Amino acid sequence: MQEVMNNSNWLSFTSTSQPKQEAMSYYQLKRVMDVTIVLFSLILLLPLLALIAVIIKLDSSGAAIFIQERVGARKVKINGRTQWVAQTFPFFKFRTMRTDVDSKLHEEYMKAYIAGDESKLAEQDGKSATSYKLTGDPRVTRVGKFLRATSLDELPQLWNVLRGDMSLVGPRPPIPYEVEVYSKEHFARFATLPGITGLWQVSGRCETTFEEMVQLDLEYIEMKSIREDIKILFKTIPAVISERGAG
Repeated sequence: MQEVMNNSNWLSFTSTSQPKQEAMSYYQLKRVMDVTIVLFSLILLLPLLALIAVIIKLDSSGAAIFIQERVGARKVKINGRTQWVAQTFPFFKFRTMRTDVDSKLHEEYMKAYIAGDESKLAEQDGKSATSYKLTGDPRVTRVGKFLRATSLDELPQLWNVLRGDMSLVGPRPPIPYEVEVYSKEHFARFATLPGITGLWQVSGRCETTFEEMVQLDLEYIEMKSIREDIKILFKTIPAVISERGAG
């Protein structure tokens, strides 16, 4: 995995708000919880994962699993201090788009969303700056629309959790072209492992503005609580069932 840099010289971050030993204990417990839940889930979900892969292959040509470069973080020690350093990693999802598509449409949309450019968003998707998802995306397949609406396309990220790239709970990992337009304050989102679900997802998901999403991520990072992680996991279930904010 390679460390990511851009023209703004990406920053590293040090965990704050808790003593070092307590923070270390939290991350150790979080890892144990992640691995235990993921291993148990994969045993139960294996037939469903295989079925989804077959349906995707029957619906359109291409691999069932889509691998995309995303930006996360890892902890390193620099001059005796534990810090979070931004890095890229391979991000796994069930493929929901055709294979012959260009990412330019999504790139332009996300840059407008981060900038809060309502006129640009309305031009591309007929929406305001409070929508994270490009819902009228012509690249999405028939099966892909269902997988996105039910969040089933996210299941392969359980492998990312096992690899240690992600946690079950944490900020969503952005695509590098999104990070290219981050301001300095936005990089604080990388002060923890990214997650499959998180405080943002259960607090409005794609119905929030980018700045609201960042604030929710920072609020979560300050918590550093296994109890809060468990609460977020339980809140994710009704959020997914209701398809609130899905797209």
